[in-house]
Amino acid sequence: QVQLVESGGGLVQPGGSLRLSCAASGIIFSIYTMGWYRQAPGKQRELVAAITSGGSTNYADSVKGRFTISRDNAKNTVYLQMNSLKPEDTALYYCNARTTARNAWGQGTQVTVSS
Repeated sequence: QVQLVESGGGLVQPGGSLRLSCAASGIIFSIYTMGWYRQAPGKQRELVAAITSGGSTNYADSVKGRFTISRDNAKNTVYLQMNSLKPEDTALYYCNARTTARNAWGQGTQVTVSS
């Protein structure tokens, strides 16, 4: 069965950095498009960044230039490097793995940006 386990969340001051990781199991990781989504209280879940099996990336406008998504197919892991964090980045961050036939989610990791 598919399992996505996120880690790396926490409390950080504005302007700080965090690196999220998502370890996948139960899938042929290299063929999946991997993404990071977030959901803040009272808001809809939104795409933050995604990376295809071929390495193409896309980002939400709000994080362009600050966040970087990457993947290590040898480790079945996708990362989200978050720099210059802002209070509005505070949310529960979810890892997503998808193909045309499957769509799987992790349990989420909390990111809180506050002084």
